[in-house]
Amino acid sequence: MPYSREFGDHFYCREDGRLECGHVFLSGNGLPERWENLSSPGGDFRIGELGFGTGLNFCETWRQWKLYRKPGTRLVFTSFELYPMRDDEIDRALARWPEIAAERQALVSQWPNAPSGTIEIDVDDQTTLIVHCGPALDNVRAQEPAFDAWFLDGFAPSRNPDMWSVELMQAVHDRTKPGGSFGTYAAAGFVRRNLAAAGFAVERRPGFAGKREMLCGIRPLVTAP
Repeated sequence: MPYSREFGDHFYCREDGRLECGHVFLSGNGLPERWENLSSPGGDFRIGELGFGTGLNFCETWRQWKLYRKPGTRLVFTSFELYPMRDDEIDRALARWPEIAAERQALVSQWPNAPSGTIEIDVDDQTTLIVHCGPALDNVRAQEPAFDAWFLDGFAPSRNPDMWSVELMQAVHDRTKPGGSFGTYAAAGFVRRNLAAAGFAVERRPGFAGKREMLCGIRPLVTAP
């Protein structure tokens, strides 16, 4: 069970991080159903993630994307990570899930030995992974407003409040397409308030594995005056 010394927290829930990804991040963003609405060919779907960690969310998302994608469409998965893990650490952390063995092996085989800067990997002909290593706020602010969905997966807000700040939630909102969405396991009051203040319509839903609540929401569509 990987544990961060920097933040004093585990990288994913102890019950089953892969199933948590499906409940919180995929279902919380209406996936994979939304992929069925992509125009083909030439349709892109862009996911942003705060906290790449072990790469678990990416591997599970890629696995499901391969099951549901249309020919000619593309997934661009962009993550922001302050402390990137080594390839052997990722391999060891994800080895417990045979369901994503193929994705884990493909990721580890292309992951740099000393990750830094911006890592970009075309993991297959319809899927690109981009990981920006460094402070999330600076790197998110440097992005275009092109994201369809966000996985807000930083460490617990009590351990890593910078990942849930007013400034970062505003940057996430401003780089989300109208109608775009987010999902997060976090349900702390200040996280909910920061997301709402940024402009998201926030919804509470039942959390994973007995956790009382999680949050999801959308950036409302722009309406004509």
